[in-house]
Amino acid sequence: MNETIVVVNILGAAALLLWGLRMVSTGVTRTFGADLRRWINLGTGNRVAALLTGTAVTVALQSSTATCLMSASFAGRGLMRTAAAQSIMLGANIGTSLVVKLLTFNVGPLSALLVLLGMGLFRSGEGKRRHLARIFIGLGLMLLSLHLLDTASEPLRDSPQLRQVLHDLDGAWLVGVALAAVIAMAAHSSIASILLILPLAAKGDFSLPFGLALILGANLGSAVPPILETADDKPAVRRVPLGNGLVRLAGCALVFPFLDRVAVVLPQIETARAAQLVDFHIGFNLVLAALFLPLVGPMGKLVERLRPDDPKAEDARQPRYLDESALGSPSVAIGAATRETLRIADFVEAMLRQTLEVLRTDDARLVAEIARTDHIVDALHQAVKLYLSKLANDDQDDEGRRRANEIMTFAINLEHIGDIIDHNLKEGAEKKIKHRLSFSPEGFADLSAMFQQTLENLKMAMAVFVSGDVKLARQLVAEKTEMRNLERNATEAHLARLRDGRRESIESSTLHLDILRDLKRINAHITSVAYPILEQRGELEESRLRTVK
Repeated sequence: MNETIVVVNILGAAALLLWGLRMVSTGVTRTFGADLRRWINLGTGNRVAALLTGTAVTVALQSSTATCLMSASFAGRGLMRTAAAQSIMLGANIGTSLVVKLLTFNVGPLSALLVLLGMGLFRSGEGKRRHLARIFIGLGLMLLSLHLLDTASEPLRDSPQLRQVLHDLDGAWLVGVALAAVIAMAAHSSIASILLILPLAAKGDFSLPFGLALILGANLGSAVPPILETADDKPAVRRVPLGNGLVRLAGCALVFPFLDRVAVVLPQIETARAAQLVDFHIGFNLVLAALFLPLVGPMGKLVERLRPDDPKAEDARQPRYLDESALGSPSVAIGAATRETLRIADFVEAMLRQTLEVLRTDDARLVAEIARTDHIVDALHQAVKLYLSKLANDDQDDEGRRRANEIMTFAINLEHIGDIIDHNLKEGAEKKIKHRLSFSPEGFADLSAMFQQTLENLKMAMAVFVSGDVKLARQLVAEKTEMRNLERNATEAHLARLRDGRRESIESSTLHLDILRDLKRINAHITSVAYPILEQRGELEESRLRTVK
């Protein structure tokens, strides 16, 4: 029973450490997420800047895994080359070793103060204050967990059986590497696994070379979870964690034969066994950076060969018509952007049809398809904006600049429509499925009519966008009034059914009215494509308000 209690206490302290790491990472991401992503993106100008950026971001996030997944996401979206991402990961490895060093200082008494400060922030405000509170509470829990881990493992460290096991394994360095790698994989963190190893090392029950082998294993094992988590992503995403894993594997293979020689040097720098292991951890990652930073170019090409793009499968999130070579000819580039924006509109139309089908059939599989299509819309919208931003204003005439602005505006409005469908209509459909709601036949007929009119207006907007036809633009604006009348009539009919006590109408009332409101908002975005055309021809009044006499 005593042995069971010891194991439970150790596992509980380890779980608290992992939870503290997660809270810090989550708090930093939610508070500074946009800034961190911008720093990563800006830090890819050269290799050294990318390495320093990876170090700083990892120290902030307390997790090289988070940095790896963030960099892989950038690489997958084409915002970062594989070589730049590898430079960032070399810095991330240094950052995670620095975090271990910081956590080994005797700052345990700060834990209660940090938790108290975090709770005060959490209870005193909303939004950013609460995210900051998570950071302080997470740091406090990490420091507390280290104290608990040290206390809980004391009986284990004094155990004759453990001493015998460690003594038997002492010469089996490869077993030490494998054991620490498994621990790091299970913990999803080299920080946590090394902090679990250090209390045992402090007791001196195994030789320094075996302890160094454990550190190598922790470094190697923590590179595996990002590889597994991105296994289903496209090749551009998978290359980043794969490259990081290969670098760590190569580093372990290079250093492993010299562990006994390193063990002779370290006591001349540090006397405490735990400090020697931490210094080796930092030194190992610094050496990795020095060796592989000049080689990130060849490393990038290697992982591109190992994870090549599939030429047969087109990624819908990648632009089809945005030819970079056409940027030198603005008129051709404008035509390419127009075609790509129409492609976005096709995906938005598909989202509307899918949503109506979900509301009709409660098909949960289509819900996931709507979310995937919205990711495509977001990616293509971003691609069109970046493409148009590369057009030099000096090379365009007034007509070209006006058309570029029209394309940008339409693409933005289509992206807004996608967000309304994904965040509002899709969630409403999920609510209908989850709570087994149903519309009255008359109510669904009204909704279906609104959807059909919205689809017709979207087709008309696409025609206006391509042709610039003033007559068609006026008709599209007139349809906005018609849509307003449809929404008002549908709302009044629904309220009448509520007064009649129709059960379906009562149960689905909030959902019904929300859908009507969202379709009205979508139509407002659709109609906006006509305004620049009408304004240019002087067909718009400055205000719809009547003049007060």
